[in-house]
Amino acid sequence: MRYAARVGYMGTAYSGWQRQAMGTGVQEKIEESLAALEGKPVTVTAAGRTDAGVHACGQVISFELEKEWRPDKLVLAVNFRLPPDIAVLEAARVLPGFDARRHALWREYRFFIWHGNALPPFLHGRVWWNRFRWDFEEVRRACALFEGDHDFRAFCKTAECPERTVRTIHTASVTRKGRLAVFTVRGNAFLTNMVRIMAGNLNAVGRGKKSVEWLKGLLGGQARENSAMTAPAEGLYLWKVSYGEGTPFGPYRVE
Repeated sequence: MRYAARVGYMGTAYSGWQRQAMGTGVQEKIEESLAALEGKPVTVTAAGRTDAGVHACGQVISFELEKEWRPDKLVLAVNFRLPPDIAVLEAARVLPGFDARRHALWREYRFFIWHGNALPPFLHGRVWWNRFRWDFEEVRRACALFEGDHDFRAFCKTAECPERTVRTIHTASVTRKGRLAVFTVRGNAFLTNMVRIMAGNLNAVGRGKKSVEWLKGLLGGQARENSAMTAPAEGLYLWKVSYGEGTPFGPYRVE
């Protein structure tokens, strides 16, 4: 039986989504829980591979089980064996061959950024605490440049940069309410560290260290060293993945 599930997690204690030779990935914990139900190893495929420390409330996984489960019972059974910072939020039977990564139409990330001299303790690890003031008009101008097809080589971790670095960004925006700013970006696929480097470059523009024209130049395939800092992982969330129609599993959902 083919299943899909929407997963949420706090990434603080993990070395990223993937299984790791050193450290623990979120994938490992979920596969261990599923293996306990199935009585043998189970491999899951994820829509996105989040970095160490990055969170998710809309990660989607697909996997195969020999046993047939009612989706609500499967959620309960998997969560029983998961640590409190990882949870399966919903599950469903899906059509044979459904692949959470290959069938995704777009992925949306949201970066929560707190500006100010003090951070409320309950937000620690959940937002990027940025102590510098931003010029939000300039940040919004810069953010709009991300939309469309661009060569994001300057926005990729050098050691993990593929040969082809052109990506399509459907929407990119920055909103603000009080001290909290939210950078939202939706695209077909993302390079390693891409959203964090995008946020780091917006920070450089917002602080007046770099210009909007400088950022525009980066989108022509410049080298990573010409770009700004990689923003910290805390505050970044894999927010949503679309498979069409109502989502999260779209037309692939069986029940």
